[in-house]
Amino acid sequence: MSILVFGHKNPDTDTICSAIAYAELKNKLGKDVKPVRLGEINEETKYVLDYFKVEKPELVENVAGKEIILVDHNERTQTADGFEEAKVLELIDHHRISNFNVDEPLMVRMAPVGCTATIILGMYKENELVPSKEVAGLMLSAIISDTLLFKSPTCTVCDVKAGKELAEIAGVNLEEYGLEMLKAGTALGNKSEAELINMDMKVFEIDGKKIGVAQVNTVNEEEVLKREAKLVEEIKKISSEKGLEFFMFVITNILTNDSVAIVTGNGNDYIEKAFNSKVENGLVTLKGVVSRKKQIIPPLTKAIQS
Repeated sequence: MSILVFGHKNPDTDTICSAIAYAELKNKLGKDVKPVRLGEINEETKYVLDYFKVEKPELVENVAGKEIILVDHNERTQTADGFEEAKVLELIDHHRISNFNVDEPLMVRMAPVGCTATIILGMYKENELVPSKEVAGLMLSAIISDTLLFKSPTCTVCDVKAGKELAEIAGVNLEEYGLEMLKAGTALGNKSEAELINMDMKVFEIDGKKIGVAQVNTVNEEEVLKREAKLVEEIKKISSEKGLEFFMFVITNILTNDSVAIVTGNGNDYIEKAFNSKVENGLVTLKGVVSRKKQIIPPLTKAIQS
């Protein structure tokens, strides 16, 4: 039976591409590892997989009884159903560690870099292996996505170096390909409100409070804000189903590197304290904020805990 490798629910480009890349590495090392996904892929990831002619991983909803490897996440609220009944072998991630418990020791590889694929490239090198041309393209795409083409505050020297190396292996012009890829991810017009929110939504548990933070990238935030009333309706439904204290739907403009968030629930005091910005009519302006991992969750965590 194959070992399953996967990223978080509501998968993004790093989650999908890192699962494929790590499966290739493990298979080169003689293991039987299969990449899978926990949800539907977004427009950006579709563009990437089509560009490099790679099939999307199979959808898996429950991993009970399986041997598994986690990439690009570790929080229980973001992983597969059946997690408690699975055997976790490895974890490769670049996020905070939270509410993650396992029965037995496992191999963990964590680093404060912009993208999981950057860590995985280092593991290829340690084993004196090189990713295939297609997989190098996927890993490059993951780095471009997570670092917003090296403009995000999460980006490190390691990510830039890895991106350049992978672009060479993949045979693509980094800047040209990167811009086209990011633009493909901003095509939101044909998405329903539920699809927009679930494209990149994560649930976090902080001091016993469960909060939801979803994010979309765009070149025109007004286009998304026109749908605010219907988005709020859908967010309230999701919040009720998941028992969330509050929810932030973050709309990030990849041209200006600013965000605005639609806010629902009982979190206004925490949000205003975290970002030093007033919540007005259910909206909060987040100047210079593009990264959920580095610029949204850490200040929210401090505000809730203090």
